[in-house]
Amino acid sequence: MRAVLTWRDKVEQCVYDLAFKPDGTQLIVAAGNRLLVYDTSDGTLLQPLKGHKDTVYCVAYAKDGKRFASGSADKSVIIWTSKLEGILKYTHNDSIQCVSYNPITHQLASCSSSDIGLWSPEQKSVSKHKSSSKITCCREERNDILAVADWGQKLSFYQLSGKQIGKDHSLNFDPCCISYFTKGEYILLGGSDKQVSLFTKDGVRLGAVGEQTSWVWTCKVKPDSNYVVVGCQDGTISFYQLIFSTVHGLYKDRYAYRDSMTDVIVQHLITEQKVRIKCKELVKKIAIYKNRLAIQLPEKILIYELYSEDSLDMRYRVKEKIARKFECNLLVVCADHIILCQERRLQCLSFSGVKEREWQMESLIRYIKVIGGPPGREGLLVGLKNGQILKIFVDNLFAIVLLKQATAVRCLDMSASRNKLAVVDENDMCLVYDIHTKELLFQEPNANSVAWNTQCEDMLCFSGGGYLNIKASTFPVHQQKLQGFVVGYNGSKIFCLHVFSMSAVEVPQSAPMYQYLDRKMFREAYQIACLGVTDADWRELAMEALEGLEFETAKKAFTRVQDLRYLELINSIEERKKRGETNNDLFLADVFSYQGKFHEAAKLYKRSGHENLALDMYTELRMFEYAKDFLGSEDPKETKMLITKQADWARNINEPKAAVEMYISAGEHCKAIEISGEHGWVDMLIDIARKLDKAEREPLLMCAHFFKKLDNPGYAAETYLKIGDLKSLVQLHVETQRWDEAFALGEKHPEFKDDIYVPYAQWLAENDRFEEAQKAFHKAGRQGEAVRVLEQLTHNAVVESRFSDAAYYYWMLSMQCLDIAQDPAQKEVMLSKFHHFQHLAELYHGYHVIHRYVEEPFSFHLPETLFNISRFLLHSLTKDTPLGISKVNTLFTLAKQSKALGAYKLARHAYDKLQGLQIPARFQKSIELGSLTIRSKPFHDSEELVPLCYRCSTNNPLLNNLGNVCINCRQPFVFSASSYAPPLPVSAEVLHLVEFYLEEGITDEEAVSLIDLEAPRLKRENKWQEITSNNAQTLRLDESMDSVGDDDPFTAKLSFEQGGSEFVPVVVSRSVLRSMSRRDVLIKRWPPPLRWQYFRSLLPDASITMCPSCFQMFHSEDYELLLLQHTCCPYCRRRMDDPSP
Repeated sequence: MRAVLTWRDKVEQCVYDLAFKPDGTQLIVAAGNRLLVYDTSDGTLLQPLKGHKDTVYCVAYAKDGKRFASGSADKSVIIWTSKLEGILKYTHNDSIQCVSYNPITHQLASCSSSDIGLWSPEQKSVSKHKSSSKITCCREERNDILAVADWGQKLSFYQLSGKQIGKDHSLNFDPCCISYFTKGEYILLGGSDKQVSLFTKDGVRLGAVGEQTSWVWTCKVKPDSNYVVVGCQDGTISFYQLIFSTVHGLYKDRYAYRDSMTDVIVQHLITEQKVRIKCKELVKKIAIYKNRLAIQLPEKILIYELYSEDSLDMRYRVKEKIARKFECNLLVVCADHIILCQERRLQCLSFSGVKEREWQMESLIRYIKVIGGPPGREGLLVGLKNGQILKIFVDNLFAIVLLKQATAVRCLDMSASRNKLAVVDENDMCLVYDIHTKELLFQEPNANSVAWNTQCEDMLCFSGGGYLNIKASTFPVHQQKLQGFVVGYNGSKIFCLHVFSMSAVEVPQSAPMYQYLDRKMFREAYQIACLGVTDADWRELAMEALEGLEFETAKKAFTRVQDLRYLELINSIEERKKRGETNNDLFLADVFSYQGKFHEAAKLYKRSGHENLALDMYTELRMFEYAKDFLGSEDPKETKMLITKQADWARNINEPKAAVEMYISAGEHCKAIEISGEHGWVDMLIDIARKLDKAEREPLLMCAHFFKKLDNPGYAAETYLKIGDLKSLVQLHVETQRWDEAFALGEKHPEFKDDIYVPYAQWLAENDRFEEAQKAFHKAGRQGEAVRVLEQLTHNAVVESRFSDAAYYYWMLSMQCLDIAQDPAQKEVMLSKFHHFQHLAELYHGYHVIHRYVEEPFSFHLPETLFNISRFLLHSLTKDTPLGISKVNTLFTLAKQSKALGAYKLARHAYDKLQGLQIPARFQKSIELGSLTIRSKPFHDSEELVPLCYRCSTNNPLLNNLGNVCINCRQPFVFSASSYAPPLPVSAEVLHLVEFYLEEGITDEEAVSLIDLEAPRLKRENKWQEITSNNAQTLRLDESMDSVGDDDPFTAKLSFEQGGSEFVPVVVSRSVLRSMSRRDVLIKRWPPPLRWQYFRSLLPDASITMCPSCFQMFHSEDYELLLLQHTCCPYCRRRMDDPSP
C-alpha cells in the first residue's frame, strides 16, 4: 500500500472537521469561523462560507447530497444547500460539539455541551432534549461493528449489542479521529502521532498515510474511492490517493493473491476452488510453485506445503517459518529454497533462513520466473533492464546468458520444450527467439505480457491494447477482445489478470487449427484440436484429413466425434491397403462418395478403371440417369439389373404403377404381381396372368393367390386350370364354399374326395347342419371324426344345461353309431353305443322339462305331464346318473306333483329319498315343509294315476321297482313323446301299444306283405260269458268262429299266466300277420344290422303317429300340432318338408 499526495493546502486556523459531498466532488472544511469548499479533483478553493461568529467545530453532509450543516462555538447551527446557500439557522444553549445526518430519513442531529436537537425538513421547529453530561460526538452509520479509539491509547471493537469483539489493540498515541472506508473494509485513525494510520477492520495496522507536522484532528475517506483527506491542528489540509498494489503469484493452474491486505486466497483456476489463509498481518509478497506457497509478512516469511500430492488438493499447512525481516522487490519459491530479488541482487536462501548463494546482475532485475527442474536444482529465467536474459540454476553460482537485446525486458516465457523464448520489451513488442541459434523468429507489436501454451510447443498468446492475440507457428495472429494481462496458457484455457481478479478464459483453438489445415499439416492441426475445439471443428479436421488420405489423423478425429460410419470406411481402406491395394484415386473416390460428392467420386472411379463402382453408386442413389452413362452397351444383364433397381426405387418412393411397368419390362414378374396384388389392381393381375406362359408356375400361382385374396375366385380358378393345379382348384372351391363346383370336380377326380367332403362336413357342423354334416363325413369316410364332433357338442350342451340340444345330439350320435355298426368289425361296440345313446337321448329329452320347471320362475307344464316325466326318469335312473341330470330336481318335482295329484304315498317316498341327498339351500325350506305336510295325507295313491299294462291288463304301482315294465308280464311300456304344452317334448304317457316279434323264418319284407294283405274275416257270433274265480269276477265276450278258431289270433297271443319271472315276448305267425290290419300296426324300420320292431295298437280308434326318422310314438293330434308349431319333429327335429325317412 502506498499513499500518493494529490494536493495540499494550508489555512491559518486549525482544521476541526471535514465532510465530503456524497458524490465526492466537493470537500467542506471547518477552519476558524468559516467553511471552505474545495474541489476534490485538484484542491481548488471554490468558495469560503461565512455565517458563524465563532470557531466552527463540526460539519456534516446529508446522504442525499441536497444540504449540509455546520455547528459553531457561537451556539448556532446553519443548514446550507448544495448550491452553498444558507437556508436555516437555529441555536442551542451551549457551543455546538457535533452534527450528523440520518442516512435514511435525512434528519439532522445537533449536539451542544448540554442538549440534543433534532431537525427534519418536514417540520418547522427543532425538538431539543437536555443531557446531563457533556456530549463530544454523534454518528449515524450503517455498520454492524463499532470501532472505539480512546485516550487510553487503545483501539477496541464492539457489536451493536455492546459485546466486545476480540482484544484491545495498543496504539501508542492519543487518537483524535477515526473513520471507516465506505464499505467498512478499512479504518483511518489519526491523532497525536502526527500521521494517519490505516487499519484493517480487524484492527491490524497496515501502514501510515503521510507524515504531518502537527496533530491530526480529522481525517475522512472520499465516498466509494481510495482517496483520503487529512486535517491538522496547524491548518494543513492533505489529500492522498491510496494505491493498493496487487500482490500475487501464479504457477500453472494455481493462483495465489492477497485479499483484505492480511489474507491470502489460493484459487484453482480450473475447478474454481478457493482456500483462504488468514495471516493477521500485512501480506507483502506471495510466491507459489508446485506444492509450495511462500508468504512474506513484515517480520517473517511463512512457507506452506500441500497436504498431499493430489493435483486437486487445496489444503495447505505451514512447513517452515523464517523469522526475519527482509527487504526485496520480488519473491520466488522453489521446492527447497526461496529466492529474494533486491534491485540487481539475487539471494538464494534455504527454508531455515540460511543464505546459500548470491548473484549480482549487471542491471536492474525486471522479471524473474521459475521454469522448473529437479527439487533443489530448479532453473530461473531472469530478465534485466539492459535487455539481457539469463538462466540461473539455484545450485549453481554461474548465470547462463541466453541472449541480449537492445531494449529492456518487461515479460518473459519459455516454451514447453525450452527451445523458444518469448520476450516483451519496454516498447510493447513481443519478440520470439530460437534459444539455440539466438535467431529472432518473429515479432509482434502491441504486447504487454506473453505466455506459451504448456501443451503445444508452437502456440503462444500475448495481450495488449485490449486484445488477446493467439499465434500458432509462423501463421498470422488471431485476435479477439480481452481486458487484462495474460499470465498463463494451458491447453484451451488462458489465464488473465484483470485489475485484481484472475480468471480462466476458455478460448476455442479453431483459428490456429484451420491455419494448419490450410497448409495440409494434419498432425499439427490434430494437436491443436486436442487443446479444445468444437465438434464441428473436429468433424472438419476429420474430413480434411480423410480427403488428404491422412488416415491415422482422420481415424482419431472421427473417433472423437463418434462417427462409426467413417471409421468403418477408414478400416476398410486400411484393410485393402494391407492386401496390397495402392490406388489412391480409388480410395479418394470412396471418400468422396461417403461425403456426398458423387460426381467427383464417379470421375475418380472412371479414371481408376472401375466404372462398375460408379454404376453401383448411382444405382444405389437412385440416380439412374447418371448410371446410364456407365452402362456397357453390349450387356443386357446390366440393363436388366438397372431397370430392376429403378423399379425398386420407384416402389420405395411410393410410385407403384411405374414400378410395376419397370418390373414387367425387366422380366421381374413376381415383384410386379406382388405390388399389383398389394394395391388390389385386378385388371393388371389379369393382364399379367394371361400373358404369362403356363410353364411359369411361380408367378401364376402368385396371381391366383392374389385373385383369391381380392375376392375374384373365377380368375383364380382360370389361373389354376391354366397351370393344371387341380388340388389348388379344389382348395379354392372349398375356401370359397362353392360346393357345387367342388362336387362336380370331385366326381371327375375321385382322388380329391377327402379334400372336398371333410371341409364340407366341418362347414355343415359349424352351421348346425349336423345331419348333412354326418352324411358328408360318411361320404368322406371320416366316421370317427363325425362321432368325436358330435360327442363334443353333446358334452358342451350338457355342461351348458341345454338338455334339449343334448338329447338331439345323443340321438344323432346313436344314429351315427348305427351307421358305423354296419362294419362287422365294429358291430358289437357300435350297437352297444347305439342303445346307450338312445337311452341317454330319452333321458335328457325328459329331463329338459324338469330342469325348466325347477329353474324358471313360471311353469307352463301340466301337472300330469311333470308327474309322468319325473316318474319315468326315476324308474330310468336305477343305476348311474348321467352328467347334468339332478336326482334332487327329479325327486323334488315328483314330490310336488304327486302331492298335487293325490299320489301321497309316492310323494312321501320322494320326500324320504330327498332327505338322504344334498339339497340346495333354495329348496331346503320347501322340502322340509313338504315332508311335514305329507304326513298329514293318507298313505295311498290315487287310482286314477295308476298305469295299466295293455298286454295283461294289470294295474301297475306308481313306484315300480322293475322300472318302466309291467310287474306282471314284464312287457316294456311304450311312452308317448308328445305334449300340448309347448315346448314340452315328452309327456311320458303309456301308449296302448304292444310290441310283437316274428316267427323264425319270416323276413321283414314278408311280414309287411302279409300285413298288407288284410285277409277277410268270417262272420262272428257274439256271446257274453260271465266267469267267477276265487278273487275276481270277469265278464267275457265269447266270439265263436269257424275253422280258424279265435276271431283275432293276436289277442289270443296276449294271454299270459301270472307268476312268470321272465319276459315272454309276443311271437306271431304268418296267419296272425295276415289277420292284422295295416292301420293297427306300427313298424320301426331300423337300418341294418338292427331288426325291425313291430307294434300293434290295441285301441285302433285312438290314432298313433310314429316319426319316420326317430321312430318316436305320438298321439296323432299331438304330433300334427307340434309339427305346425315347430315345423319339425320335437324329438329328432326332422323338418316337415324333408322327404327322406
